[in-house]
Amino acid sequence: MFRLSNRLPIALNGLRHASSATGEGQRTALYDFHVEKGGKIVNFGGYALPVQYSDQSIIASHLHTRQVGSIFDVSHMLQTRVFGKDAAACLESVCTADILGTPNGSGTLTVFTNEAGGILDDLIVNKVSEKELYVVSNAAMKQQDIGIMTAAVNNFKSQGKDVTIEFLTPTDQSLVAVQGPQVATELTKLLPKEVSLDKAYFMTSFVTSLAGIPNVRVTRCGYTGEDGVEISVESSQVKNLTEALLQNGSLKLAGLGARDSLRLEAGLCLYGNDIDSKTTPVEAALSWLIAKRRRSTRDFPGADVILSQLKEGVSRRRVGLQMLGVKPPPARSGVAIFSQGQQVGQVTSGCPSPSAGRNIAIGYVSENLKAPGTKVEFKVRDKFYEAEVTKMPFVKANYYNKPKK
Repeated sequence: MFRLSNRLPIALNGLRHASSATGEGQRTALYDFHVEKGGKIVNFGGYALPVQYSDQSIIASHLHTRQVGSIFDVSHMLQTRVFGKDAAACLESVCTADILGTPNGSGTLTVFTNEAGGILDDLIVNKVSEKELYVVSNAAMKQQDIGIMTAAVNNFKSQGKDVTIEFLTPTDQSLVAVQGPQVATELTKLLPKEVSLDKAYFMTSFVTSLAGIPNVRVTRCGYTGEDGVEISVESSQVKNLTEALLQNGSLKLAGLGARDSLRLEAGLCLYGNDIDSKTTPVEAALSWLIAKRRRSTRDFPGADVILSQLKEGVSRRRVGLQMLGVKPPPARSGVAIFSQGQQVGQVTSGCPSPSAGRNIAIGYVSENLKAPGTKVEFKVRDKFYEAEVTKMPFVKANYYNKPKK
């Protein structure tokens, strides 16, 4: 369906925040290591990060992640700790999750929303204990997110409630995502013998020693659709940890290019492309992020708008799309979607899928066209190409979920 090439699949997706005019950006603790290993550095969200490495193309890196496993430096993301007996209630005041009802040691994906119901960012909240939360949110929205959480904490403290907040910086704390089917096997080799990953299911989190490094937080999650973990480690130790993960030769370093095509195949949103402050969770097909209890309490920003949409519907919806025909060009972000000669939507992310062997995209279409199998057309470089709405994810998800009883 398409020719495999080394063209950056994130040309119009993830690198939307990149800029060469402002220099490479801030450096993570692994910057010198990336350069030493042949990383091609770009400015992404104000940080100098590798888009790929010299030992393999983006396509090869993508496929290696799906087949074996890869290591991604995601230290640019915002890591936050919230403390106090009112920590969960405080964070609930600015997001849609049921944090109070989340079991200790588990996490949940959620969104910050505004009063119009728009999504301000997506994030993961891990409930360490009844008095501590560990939060990971997007680098591009870092200053906004710091403002949102700081205001919430100050509001609660002004009411005499028990909550404090700590924002971790890449200088002190790094974050490494290790994704792929062989990750658990490789990680087990570095864990203490008494620590097992057998019951560390998707979206659970714990602190352990890893490769002899103490106080490492391991969270079973990731943004590729594969089994894997995100590891929070002191920046002074992140190089040692990464070298230990690489030592057996199975895992490889991967960059932003593969990370973007992997998340797109998994049907996952990129903030700023697929979701933004003018898009509600209902329009984004993320209604499941509005927790059942929060629908009853109606106490999150934009609750009236979002709950009304849940009841009455919306005019547009985020969908998966695949191109039809022989060797069509990929539909990138911004491509118009047509039906019967009328524009009915727009692509927000798109690239050739290395795993599925076809061009895929995420976009918004009129609500009446959201059903899988609905035929539409993409207008790419003034020519029309056939496409159809399809289910997401585009490839089977391989999360390590807890068995159903």
